[in-house]
Amino acid sequence: MGRRIAFVYALYLLITFAPGADEETERNLKAFADPAKVWGRGVEGVIEEAYRQCFKTYILDGKVMNLRMPFAQNNERDQLSDKSWEFIGGGKADPGSLWKNITETLDSDDFQAYTETLGEGKEKVMILDIPTKAWTYSRDLFDIARMKAGAYRGLPHRPYVLVEGDGISETDVYNYLYCIGWTGMDCSGFVWHTLSHVAKTGGIDLGRTLRKVIGGKGDAAYYVGTWFFASRSREIIAVKDEIRNIRPADVLLFRGAKGGMVHSAVIQSVDLKAGLIRYLQSTDEAPLAERGVHESLIYFNPARPATSLSDPSLVWSQSRYPPFPGEQASAFSDDGERYRAFGGGKVVRLRALAAPIQKINQRR
Repeated sequence: MGRRIAFVYALYLLITFAPGADEETERNLKAFADPAKVWGRGVEGVIEEAYRQCFKTYILDGKVMNLRMPFAQNNERDQLSDKSWEFIGGGKADPGSLWKNITETLDSDDFQAYTETLGEGKEKVMILDIPTKAWTYSRDLFDIARMKAGAYRGLPHRPYVLVEGDGISETDVYNYLYCIGWTGMDCSGFVWHTLSHVAKTGGIDLGRTLRKVIGGKGDAAYYVGTWFFASRSREIIAVKDEIRNIRPADVLLFRGAKGGMVHSAVIQSVDLKAGLIRYLQSTDEAPLAERGVHESLIYFNPARPATSLSDPSLVWSQSRYPPFPGEQASAFSDDGERYRAFGGGKVVRLRALAAPIQKINQRR
């Protein structure tokens, strides 16, 4: 369902900004793409609005591309580099400012050269050096053969990508924005954006409300991490581990090897009749077409609403892959394995969102 909606929204954006689009066509497509048409006017629809703000349609090299916000986490890939770097806004910037930067990046001479190189019609290995924000390529037959044989020669801060030379794709654009543009949102940055949008729609400024709890100076979004959602703050409410207790706008937390929570996602909808949970997240351990902000699903038996999220009978649809083909594979085949690992994850909710969500749901 989510991918169909994303396509409709992309079509609306394309025609809206395409030359010759008439006002009636724009109105009809906007209405058709309205999140409320599928998700209603309650909190599920508001979360969908926040999600769609992380997608934007461009025409690049004559191709229509519905780009998703890349994943971007500081210190994720600098282990073997002699320098570190910081993504724009530390991975916490809002989609509006990030899309402005992305548009400028895609309009640059360097991106144009990158596009032309990808369309030369010859196989090559693209070498993307993150610390220097520079790229080069190799047509050496041995380099190409090694990549095809699975002998990956890249480093965390210098990914290697095998391309056929038949033109730029959405995957190529993602690689450029992430490695050269230093642009995107990390997991908690996306969750904060979504919850802030819910709060704003419900009449409060979440950053201002939680300023003292979060700490720091300036924009609260910059300081919010998974640590906050996993903290013992009185603003965090632990949700009893049964599916029937989970609600939209709850935060899903995944535990790391050292026991702490290292990844977060946000629940968008819980359908107790259909046995389906939809959650949204930003991560790069996903199929190439889903890296960045994307939807994920959990299937459960509707007759067993008291089932724990850690129950192995649940089917988690989200597969996990290395961010760049050839890199070390994820330790987990899907999100379900990751959630159950190291003692299991948990679900929490923000106390401050209770009143805004109630206000939003009264609009139904």
